[in-house]
Amino acid sequence: MSQPSLQTIRKKVEDGVRLSAAEGEYLFRDEVDLHAIGELADLVRRRKHGNRAFYNINAHINPTNVCIYRCPLCAYSRDVDDVDAYVLSDEQLAEQARQAAAAGCTELHVVGGVHPDKPYEWYLEVLRVLRFTAPRLHLKAYTAIEIEWLSRISGRSVRSVLEDLIRAGLNSLPGGGAEIFDQQIRTVLCPRKPDARSWLSIHRAAHQLGLRSNATMLYGHVESAEHRIDHLVQLRQLQDVTGGFQAFVPLSFHPQNTAMPHLPRPSPLLDLRTIAISRLMLDNFQHIKAYWISLGLGTAQAALAYGADDLDGTVRQERIHHAAGSETPEVLAVDELRRLIEEAGCRPVERDSLYRPVRRDGATWHVVAEPDAAQSSSAGDTPYVFSPSRNDRPGTVR
Repeated sequence: MSQPSLQTIRKKVEDGVRLSAAEGEYLFRDEVDLHAIGELADLVRRRKHGNRAFYNINAHINPTNVCIYRCPLCAYSRDVDDVDAYVLSDEQLAEQARQAAAAGCTELHVVGGVHPDKPYEWYLEVLRVLRFTAPRLHLKAYTAIEIEWLSRISGRSVRSVLEDLIRAGLNSLPGGGAEIFDQQIRTVLCPRKPDARSWLSIHRAAHQLGLRSNATMLYGHVESAEHRIDHLVQLRQLQDVTGGFQAFVPLSFHPQNTAMPHLPRPSPLLDLRTIAISRLMLDNFQHIKAYWISLGLGTAQAALAYGADDLDGTVRQERIHHAAGSETPEVLAVDELRRLIEEAGCRPVERDSLYRPVRRDGATWHVVAEPDAAQSSSAGDTPYVFSPSRNDRPGTVR
């Protein structure tokens, strides 16, 4: 078998031929021209989206920072008796939801610690409170790590847990908790967390129920290029089967305040290389996010020329990356998001959680198109989406 080269990889990308794991690892070599890789990733992005770049108006809610796993990679989690441990009350949850709705958000992103003392019903009640308070908002909630815990403490199957969560108001899953799939690396980063097989099987089950989800990869710590490519290939294989992933979100490791503060932060060059290679390897993923909270605004904007097509959103009240030293703003104004996209030479498109364009007048909004065709054909039934009783209200999914 011939050795990979940029020339042969370019020919495969231009012809729409899938790259191999060996070719992905080759692209991570420092001597391979980053800007040439970026040009190829941009070619793929433009085939899928033209000059459009997406954003949404969203808020994060982190119900608790108490976590049984206490992973070395995490700066956010606390033990029950720590002085700065917290659990949001129902009223605090409702108030954050009210603020998000008043600000015109279309999505609540709900993740937090895995609290060892909270019962199964508490996790359901969090969703019920949010759904009752903000019935128009899409609830993207609970990582596979939280869902595995709910299955464990309840004795229910993952499918049964997901069905309960859907009844409580769940609309889709975030992609957190994937970290790096390789078990040796997980032993260093998150030794007590469920393994990659569990993460993948939970997302498979969600897709079989018609739920969409995202996928993530935490990079720039103790992993190698081989580990990153193995991670991407496993995601690609599951996507071939289910088609249920919407977006891939590469997450740059922030070592500050973790148990690994001696590690340097990934460079912007590694950030851009990882995003570009992700776009090239994940040919069956429709979207690659440049998560500005993790990357920083400048790198996220540059990533729009390196294969990314989505800057995520306004991200009100994000705590997890900021606990690890992220110096990005606590929230980003819509005008600033649009400016970043336009300066990168792209056309900004506000989307909802299912990548349907949104038209708005201030805080009033409605969906104006169907989901991406590439997302709607292979993940089973139509994704579960909460709809208000009146189907002509602003914000109703039609």
